[in-house]
Amino acid sequence: MTSASSLPRSEPRIALVHDYLNQYGGAERVLETFHELYPNAPIYTSLYDPDVMPPKFRSWDIRTSFLQRIPGSRRFHRPLLLLYPMAFESFDLRDYDVVISNSSAWAKGVITGPDTLHVSYCLTPMRWAWSYDEYVNRERMGKAARRVLPSAVHYLRLWDVATANRVDRFIGISRVVVSRIAKYYRRDADLISPPVDVESIPFNPQAGNSFLVVSRLIPYKRIDLAVSACSRLSLPLTVVGDGRDRAQLQAAAGPTVRFTGRLSDREVRDALAGCGAFLFPGEEDFGIAPVEAMAAGRPVVAYAGGGALDTVADGVTGRFFAPQTVGALEERLSDFDFNGFSPEAIRAHAMQFDTRSFTQTFARYVDQARDERATGQIARRSGTSV
Repeated sequence: MTSASSLPRSEPRIALVHDYLNQYGGAERVLETFHELYPNAPIYTSLYDPDVMPPKFRSWDIRTSFLQRIPGSRRFHRPLLLLYPMAFESFDLRDYDVVISNSSAWAKGVITGPDTLHVSYCLTPMRWAWSYDEYVNRERMGKAARRVLPSAVHYLRLWDVATANRVDRFIGISRVVVSRIAKYYRRDADLISPPVDVESIPFNPQAGNSFLVVSRLIPYKRIDLAVSACSRLSLPLTVVGDGRDRAQLQAAAGPTVRFTGRLSDREVRDALAGCGAFLFPGEEDFGIAPVEAMAAGRPVVAYAGGGALDTVADGVTGRFFAPQTVGALEERLSDFDFNGFSPEAIRAHAMQFDTRSFTQTFARYVDQARDERATGQIARRSGTSV
């Protein structure tokens, strides 16, 4: 008998699904890599605002939901909270062999046909639904919103769990995300770290003598810890980025802390190569910025939580601090030795997260899942690190 894996492989019909395209961040960088890997795959999404996305997106086959036709939806999308489930369930994906959802909220909720393989690349389970109290405090929600939101969030939690059963394979971006998938969805997930363009970042073997932060300046990033610690210790710190916390952070900063605002990609890479060490005081699901810093050969001082536990090798590519307080970070920085690490070893460590490695691993994963389905194996196997 001829096995399915020995038969000629036909080109699968693939669709990509993404939560929304009205802001550009880490999730959209992942989508870019998926598009490079599967350039003929259309992209299904709730909303698309070409004015705020990179120009190259305009040549892509992007298919939006009915939310796109609601006046003002591209800018004021949050009030449409309860319409997103309907928007993603409205897509007709019956003609595809493989559907890949890139999701931190809605995209995994699409409905696929019985013969379609649905792989969900889960950036995190719906964080604001499962960590509601933390979210409303962080976003400084008013009393009116706090009265209305609990009922909506209860409904969305139920929808989020129910739609997890529509996914054939879950992939988490870090160990902490894999554990959340197990907790909230009761599903196993494999682990494939997100792509980082390591090779494009210039390597500098000469350590600088200052600390660097590159981040949006918003509450959960905890840039306040870096600003306070460096101000108290009179250590040089450059803060690259902008956001609603900038004025408050600048008011609290000492004379050794400098704010640059947003910089171009090239300027950010130059800053990474020229600093002595990178500070990462927040807790992220993965965290691309520390990997980019390590690609330049710079050590990272990170809070010991979230994705940093997967990317930073304590004592080799940087140091952890805990708990997440100014005092703990001060203690770590007070005797930090910029020259106490091997830039070459740091760069080599970062290479495992490079985009090329991701695309090879992910393509192999999808091919293997198709083979297992073709030979009648159960698609929902237990989670392993890939």
